[in-house]
Amino acid sequence: MAETRGHLKRKLGLPTWIAVVCVLAALHALPWVFPNILHIMIMIFLFSLMGQGWNVLGGYAGQFSFGHSLFFGVGAYVSSLLFVRLGLTPWIGIFASCGAGILLGLFIGFLSFRYGLKGPFFALIMLAFAEIFHMTATGWSAVGGALGVLIPLKGNAPGLMQFLRKEPFYFLTLWMMVGSLYLVWRLESTRLGLYFLATREDHDAAEALGVNTFRAQMTAMAISAGLTSIGGTLYAQYLLYIDPDSTFGTVNSVEIMLRPIIGGPGTILGPLLGSVVLTPLSEITRLAFQSYSGVYLMIYGLILVAVIMFLPDGLIGFAKRVVGKFQKGAA
Repeated sequence: MAETRGHLKRKLGLPTWIAVVCVLAALHALPWVFPNILHIMIMIFLFSLMGQGWNVLGGYAGQFSFGHSLFFGVGAYVSSLLFVRLGLTPWIGIFASCGAGILLGLFIGFLSFRYGLKGPFFALIMLAFAEIFHMTATGWSAVGGALGVLIPLKGNAPGLMQFLRKEPFYFLTLWMMVGSLYLVWRLESTRLGLYFLATREDHDAAEALGVNTFRAQMTAMAISAGLTSIGGTLYAQYLLYIDPDSTFGTVNSVEIMLRPIIGGPGTILGPLLGSVVLTPLSEITRLAFQSYSGVYLMIYGLILVAVIMFLPDGLIGFAKRVVGKFQKGAA
């Protein structure tokens, strides 16, 4: 453990911290330099946050999920309904939605991991639960039914997480994303993080060495569900409208999953890099093919197939291989 922490401290030396501070300073100045791209940046930060949630479970713990829209939708609906029905501020609702997501994740995790379900079986269980919640939300009038939930606009009300301008939401999502990066960075230097990696690489060997793989998987599930649910709350408060298709829909599971897969699963910066690449492409394809239902899903499918075939370890893995070959050639 001490060796792991020492390795990270050596890796993140003074030049790295200076670079981090410079990047954060540039991001804080961006709203006044390029105000027209705030929406894209907010969506980049949001999907990076939720992609980091998927990354903890799928990238580090090795449990691929095809149904993370489940936690996204739960986070969006719990906080929105608490606000609309009970008047509870989303600043409190975000904790309630996070807690609801964690409890649901632990329930599904117990059903799956206790009985040794993993790989494609776990992926299908997640997809099934997401679809069950999708159909339930569509047919249940108490939660808005197919029409969804319209969150009333209260004007410029920071206490209700509502702002007339995009800048406050930009900074809110930015720091939520930074918080998720810091969480995973710290996680990597803990014994738990090593247990995640051991479980991912060889489940049986990890158990033989004394790793409680069930506890590791359940912890990864809780962290993953919590981060994704927080993203759902922020999404709902940003757009002020949610419905079953835009929350529990399969497309959200694909979008959340693709960010870390493209950027580099099991890496700290993978979800952010994938979000920087994919989010502008997503917005462009939605606008370009809005008259053709499902076309952008076909594009996502092609991207996923191409990444699995040619970039199995994502853009970060590809960059590491290129740098490694260059260093060997120089030597």
